[in-house]
Amino acid sequence: MSNKRDYYEILEISKQASDTEIKAAYRKMAMKYHPDRNQGNKEAEDKFKEAAEAYEILSDPNKKARYDQFGHAGMRGTGFDQGFGNVNDIFSHFSDIFGGGSIFDEIFGSGGSRRHSTRHNQQGIQGNDLKVNLRLTLEEISDGTEKTIKVKRYEKCKTCSGSGAKNSSSAAVCSTCNGSGEIRNVSRSMFGQFVNIQVCHTCNGEGRVIKDKCPVCSGEGREKKESVIKVNIPAGVSSGNYIPLRGEGDAGIRGGHNGDLIVLIEEITHKYFLRDQDDIHYEHTISIPQAVLGTEEEIPVLGGTVMLKIDAGTQPGKILRLRDKGIKHLNHNGRGDQLVHINIHIPTKLSGKEKEIFKELLHSEHFKAKNKDGNTGSKSFFGKVKDSFS
Repeated sequence: MSNKRDYYEILEISKQASDTEIKAAYRKMAMKYHPDRNQGNKEAEDKFKEAAEAYEILSDPNKKARYDQFGHAGMRGTGFDQGFGNVNDIFSHFSDIFGGGSIFDEIFGSGGSRRHSTRHNQQGIQGNDLKVNLRLTLEEISDGTEKTIKVKRYEKCKTCSGSGAKNSSSAAVCSTCNGSGEIRNVSRSMFGQFVNIQVCHTCNGEGRVIKDKCPVCSGEGREKKESVIKVNIPAGVSSGNYIPLRGEGDAGIRGGHNGDLIVLIEEITHKYFLRDQDDIHYEHTISIPQAVLGTEEEIPVLGGTVMLKIDAGTQPGKILRLRDKGIKHLNHNGRGDQLVHINIHIPTKLSGKEKEIFKELLHSEHFKAKNKDGNTGSKSFFGKVKDSFS
């Protein structure tokens, strides 16, 4: 069992909190436990990372929905269950919160900017994240599978090796920022020194400019390609789950880091089965003689068929449970069951001979319908009511 605290408890918000309230609560906690305000305080650093992890999950609709349904167990295997190793990881993840010119730069000056990281860097501009929908059958979900998907994305230009320059002498240090990729403006007030850091507009934060661009990629350092990617799908996934493939998104501009590829799972409706978490439901119809005498029927299961024994005297609506014939549990041992719902076919047309047989059975003691009070026939209730008025 996870020993992590509840994310809503960490941010001191309710489960009904809006996106604005979630962000405001996180900023409040981040301000309180910011490393520059609590230097050398290990407990404050842990709470800072704890708050960042909570915001990482609750600020994303898909992650939040998964957490609300499964708790911390739902984060396993998604790449978001390991937390943040150090404070630098937090600053690299939340450029919108800790970015240049943010409230943290205003309060903490250049201290917070040491860890500042945006999608611009001296190795280029980071590539975009991509999302693809992957449709899976219940059979594929049941045991897990490996799928091959085609993705149109930017890949590193082979001609210039991703630099965007025609040759090694075509790139020069940016004269505006002197290669730092940042422009800093320092101002003073009665509250102290304020530092505003912005991305250099001349080089877009790369710290260099290209004079002669690569003729193949026009200086971007990347080309549009169609790629084939293999992705392993764990057993037990469901619609709305997603698998992040790190570095499989668009290549960055001029050597920037690759974005990620998010594979969104979509479950195909099955012809026979209805899924209920890791159990599956199946309806099987038998005849009246089969219900009375019993029978053994071949029925479908995920990945094949089995012989199902139906006892004599089986009633309509009876549910037979086939253990471990359902879907493997996600990130857990074992699997669900298959629940077989028994229906009995009542014919609407009979031959003359068939009618005679049923007329004979109508007078048989074993074929007389009995109500819960033990009486037979329609008089068990309505007959008594009539008698009470006579």
